[in-house]
Amino acid sequence: MKGTLKYLRPYGGIAAWGVTIKFIGSIAELFLPLLLDYIIDEIVPLKDIVPVLWAGLLMLAFSLIAMFGNIWANRLSVSAAAKMTHDLRYDLFKKISYLKSEQVDEVTVPSLVSRLTSDSYYVNQMVARTLRLGVRAPILLVGGIIMTFIVDAYLASVLLGCVPFVIAAVAVITKKSIPYYAKKQANSDDMVRAMQENISGVRIVKALSKGGYETEKFRGISDRLGDTDLAAKRIMSLTNPLATLILNLGLVVVIIVGALMSDGAGSVLAVLTYFTMILNGMLGLSKIFVVLSQGIASAERIERVLKMDTAQPAEELAEGCGEYAVQFKDVCFSYNGVENNLTDINFALPHGGTLGIIGATGSGKSTIVNLMMRFYDADSGDVYIDGRNVRSMPPEEVRKYFGAAFQNDFLMAGSVRENIDYGRALPEDSILGAAKSAQAEEFVAKLHGGLDYDLAQKAANLSGGQKQRLTVARALAGQPRILILDDASSALDYETDAALRRELADKYPQTTKVIVAQRVSSVRGADMILVLDDGRQIGLGTHEELLRTCPEYAQIYRAQMGEDV
Repeated sequence: MKGTLKYLRPYGGIAAWGVTIKFIGSIAELFLPLLLDYIIDEIVPLKDIVPVLWAGLLMLAFSLIAMFGNIWANRLSVSAAAKMTHDLRYDLFKKISYLKSEQVDEVTVPSLVSRLTSDSYYVNQMVARTLRLGVRAPILLVGGIIMTFIVDAYLASVLLGCVPFVIAAVAVITKKSIPYYAKKQANSDDMVRAMQENISGVRIVKALSKGGYETEKFRGISDRLGDTDLAAKRIMSLTNPLATLILNLGLVVVIIVGALMSDGAGSVLAVLTYFTMILNGMLGLSKIFVVLSQGIASAERIERVLKMDTAQPAEELAEGCGEYAVQFKDVCFSYNGVENNLTDINFALPHGGTLGIIGATGSGKSTIVNLMMRFYDADSGDVYIDGRNVRSMPPEEVRKYFGAAFQNDFLMAGSVRENIDYGRALPEDSILGAAKSAQAEEFVAKLHGGLDYDLAQKAANLSGGQKQRLTVARALAGQPRILILDDASSALDYETDAALRRELADKYPQTTKVIVAQRVSSVRGADMILVLDDGRQIGLGTHEELLRTCPEYAQIYRAQMGEDV
């Protein structure tokens, strides 16, 4: 909780000023029943209109101070909470951007989305309402009791006896509700996950006519969220009725005692008015406890992310052979720490060379790329880039070597130019040259506006092959030393794929290339081809060598090309 509230410190002046104004307005409100008691019991019996008018004007002044003070203070509290939430969301987004891949796997993307959106909203509500009600409610409660004693000590004693029972009830109810709100946020993560999966896979859902199936699955998740929310609200809903019941019982006793022992009608009326203030104060405190229950649970979820250590420290490790752009030595890796996803991977790729990686789905092709770019660190063995162990290099330095295009890479809503440049302020000729090399020049020229054509979200107004060519152009535009194409040509026809490979060979001879593919045609021209099966290296060599020495590769070749070896 402390880690979240520190974001309020820069706006402490605004919050303090709002609290001060709220305090003045609430104090002014407390004097209204006292003035009413004085007018009814002291001034009215004098039968003189002038003192009544002056006292009335004084009540009006206090009323205006209370009204405008509360309005101004509420605006200041909302402003402080909004600015705090802005900073909190910014830092949370920044933190998420730098999370290590295993940390993202641990928390999950839907949960991160939920923490950035709904959790930060609940924190905002907690701060804003606490600043608004956290001053006024206690003042009305405590001040109302004090003022009641000033008006009539006997009547005040009756109300004071009710307060401990209300406080105890609110405390017990709040304590029981907090676990439900934490569970509610976890169920909210499941709902975000279901929505994300359904939206991203909407074509498959429609193609297989599984709309009903997905609807029922979502209904189950929604029901769990609704049940948890309902359970929390059932508990919290007891607060207001229980507090009102206790205080109303006290009010009955106040009326009876007032009728028997009070000296004037003004005193009873003032006490009843203070009773209303005390009740409002108690209800205000109960509302604070509700938002605190949600806010504390959400703040804890946010802080768990903010406290994550995203550092991947550079270790002092011996260098490898500088003549290789990429080298793997006895590399083993597991995502779950139980079963290896890669086992004993060994290869060395010279500068300017081309490595093709081929294998069945789930064989570990993309995992090699992840280790190469230090998205993950190997469990054992060593990965070298330009003769340096990647664990001896900060991740941001490692990634400066690479330009990468992945099969399901993203394109943002923006112009074609912005997507290729991606905030790097590249010169026009670099963008045009990359588009040409990626075989995107022709179709981009036909778009309305060319490079300035605006893409829809996820580039929904482009075909799959057009998207892939733009992602390849983005990877090439920065003139990377190592180019990774991870299934980045799977949506291209054979002719375009062949033209892309020729362009890469002709225009980027000094660039080291790593091509991950399912098609033999995409890798057969590589200087070296790595064949994987279930995370194990079963073949390494040129196309001709593998046809002779690796039966699995030869089988893939025959199946895809329809030719005998």
